[in-house]
Amino acid sequence: MIEMEAQKTILFVDDEETILEIASEHFQNLGYQVLTAKNGREAVKTFEDANHIIDCCFTDINMPEMDGLELAEYLRNYDNTIPVVIMTGYPSLDNTLQTLKNGVVDFLVKPVNLEQMTLCLQRVLRERELFIKNILLNKELESKRRLEELNRELVLKVEELRVLNRIMTELMSLNTGSEVLYHIAGMATLITPASRSIFYAVSDSFNTPFELTSAVRNNNENLENQLPEGERQYEIFDSALSDLIKEIAIDETPLLMVENTTPGLSDKICSLMGIPLKIREKVFGVLIAVTTNKSQPFTEKDLYYMSFMIQQAAYLVENLALYENIYENLFSTLSALVKTVEARDAYTKEHSSRVKDSAIIIAKAYGCSKEEVDVLDFAGRLHDIGKIGIRDDILLKPGRLTNTEYEKIKQHPLIGESIIGQLGLWDREKKIVRHHHECFDGNGYPDGLQGAEIPLLARILSVSDAYDAMVSDRAYRKEMPRSEVLEVIRSARGIQFDPRIVDLFLSLQAEGRFEQIYRSLGGNSQI
Repeated sequence: MIEMEAQKTILFVDDEETILEIASEHFQNLGYQVLTAKNGREAVKTFEDANHIIDCCFTDINMPEMDGLELAEYLRNYDNTIPVVIMTGYPSLDNTLQTLKNGVVDFLVKPVNLEQMTLCLQRVLRERELFIKNILLNKELESKRRLEELNRELVLKVEELRVLNRIMTELMSLNTGSEVLYHIAGMATLITPASRSIFYAVSDSFNTPFELTSAVRNNNENLENQLPEGERQYEIFDSALSDLIKEIAIDETPLLMVENTTPGLSDKICSLMGIPLKIREKVFGVLIAVTTNKSQPFTEKDLYYMSFMIQQAAYLVENLALYENIYENLFSTLSALVKTVEARDAYTKEHSSRVKDSAIIIAKAYGCSKEEVDVLDFAGRLHDIGKIGIRDDILLKPGRLTNTEYEKIKQHPLIGESIIGQLGLWDREKKIVRHHHECFDGNGYPDGLQGAEIPLLARILSVSDAYDAMVSDRAYRKEMPRSEVLEVIRSARGIQFDPRIVDLFLSLQAEGRFEQIYRSLGGNSQI
């Protein structure tokens, strides 16, 4: 509880009564005196009441009569020592820039949890005390040493706020979850001494963390520095770094290595930071930043900046999913992973897109509902995402796979299900990804389902997937003639494939319904 002689007064301004009630109860229980107002006009009356000395103000932006931006401008002129924290459910770059001009010290995106608000309040109150002490010291002409010390502290605080505001401003300008994940690697090289930063995707389903994006330091103060696919300035990934990343993901705790003392870790790394990114309470990836300059090791402040950025990035990904469109934002993140898989194997480029398109044609002809077609559209694009967890020497092997290697390949449906599941997507899509290699006679994988036990949409996708694999060039063979492919599918009727779907597929083939999809492949695949 707050001591009575040090009790602080907070003003909450929001036109939603529920928010005011919850905030009042929470902060009163912590020992603060809480005042509330439904809009900026009521807040102004509260400030002008001589009986109230306000220590901090939390305000919404969009309110009737007088909005939050107008209130912030009023407070800046009324008493610039009162910190103002903006809360909004509709963040935008314009609003963020406007609030900074009005002296706002923080910018919270709704829904704001009470713990986040409490930490924010404690921080701004500490900073306000420093600011007020500085004013008093100037007025009272205290010792030069103390004044200079406090000024240095304030300069550092101002710089800290500048960096934090920059992080928030740039993140708020992004529109999708995948943009956020690609942005944080570049941002790390601008706000810390990092020579290079890499974001690794992690999952319990595959052993090796996967590099999703990478950035190198430059002097141009921009984020257009992501390395092209396949280009590396120097190689730092090894088994020691892989183990380190997995430890960070398991512990869910940031790591600061001021000096490289880890056995086996690349000797090019002088100092290292690692910060886990959690989405929906699960670690989705780890951001690694390294410096190759011994004279510029990372500090605790660098770790603080990076941790703040990762936390805000995670909040933003979740809020984008909640407020805009969960499929549009999280699917773009997964699509980036699919494109990465296809970029690794030139033989499977656009494979997922063709499989999805042909499966939708079959589903519509079968009589599937619009909802089922939408589910198939989503799952079809991502059905091979699990191959991101398969090593290149197996995935791209030009010859026949050994039994051990084949067992590794058979893990990709489970890996794909795990990746999608970590982002909280629905069960129907996950089941299609998991079961698209089941066989009608029960001899498929991973679960050996049989007949109607296999989801209908997975049975449809299975036929499209097999056809596209055979009419396309693969790492281990050239494309097969169309007549031979159709005979293979026909012969697998009732064994690998659902007989009804095979009959429908062959009928649609005869009508030329897939011609547009496969026109670009050329050769024997022309229909």
